Amino acid sequence: MSMAKGIGDFVKQAQQIQERLQQVQEEAAGKTVEASAGGNMVTVAVNGRLELVDLRIDPSVLEARDLEMLRDLIVAAVNEGIRRAQNMMADEMGKITGGLGLKIPGIS
Repeated sequence: MSMAKGIGDFVKQAQQIQERLQQVQEEAAGKTVEASAGGNMVTVAVNGRLELVDLRIDPSVLEARDLEMLRDLIVAAVNEGIRRAQNMMADEMGKITGGLGLKIPGIS
């Protein structure tokens, strides 16, 4: 095999991987993960684009009228949701990149 053909094959494979990565990103963006804080007092859903798509607050938290606690629970739940969504995306990307040792920017 000539060197030019080998490079051409490599470029073709790289383009196929890039197309598959984009497809996986789009599919994963439609998936959501849930996380909660305070024993499910605050529950969030985060999608693969790292967007908060749902927030549920147990009414008992509101009855307590402890805004600082509510704020802390929301922050904790959202941060955990983002971590879980990042892990989901990394898992999905790992299926494609396999043993290539590629680092995908923005994905832990």
